[in-house]
Amino acid sequence: MLSVVIPTRDHERALVRTLAVLVGAAVAGAVREVIVAEGGSSDETAKVAEIAGCTVLVSDAPLGVRLRAAAAAARASWLLFLRPGTMPETAWVEEATRFVEDAERRGTLELAAVFRAETLGAVPSLGGQAMALLREAVRRRPSPDQGLLISRRLYDSVGGHPDSDDPETGLLARVGPRRLVRLRSGVSGAEPPG
Repeated sequence: MLSVVIPTRDHERALVRTLAVLVGAAVAGAVREVIVAEGGSSDETAKVAEIAGCTVLVSDAPLGVRLRAAAAAARASWLLFLRPGTMPETAWVEEATRFVEDAERRGTLELAAVFRAETLGAVPSLGGQAMALLREAVRRRPSPDQGLLISRRLYDSVGGHPDSDDPETGLLARVGPRRLVRLRSGVSGAEPPG
């Protein structure tokens, strides 16, 4: 169902955290493949990805080019872009599956989704939850830290990741707020891809 794309450069430990969260989704059949768009790490990032069974595309090209190449190599009709270290909450698989199934049933493949930002852990305090919700309400634009679940059709129609200093934010801008749904499941731990 989903091809997960993770851009990396010297993210060995962060990648392990994200891959650990994706195992259950792969077993459940929600994740078809994980593609690591590796930017020439000096640590063991590529080795970790290979051991985990990921497809590893190594290139010293700029980030936007690497992300477009990973999207082109993906076999699923839905793409989930995650930064290294991103850890979605447990319910993300069911929610993402429901979003994809609803979009396909209704023929609304021109929608994309992001996760709720800044989760505070498994048992956050009531005050911590309130602060996270306030930050989410104030934030006007989604961040690449929130991941992006997008149909290949929409990804291609907006031109994919742009060639820019920040292609992840550029893609979110190309999709635009009217086509973005915020999922209830949150994420934490994302690191810049490098």
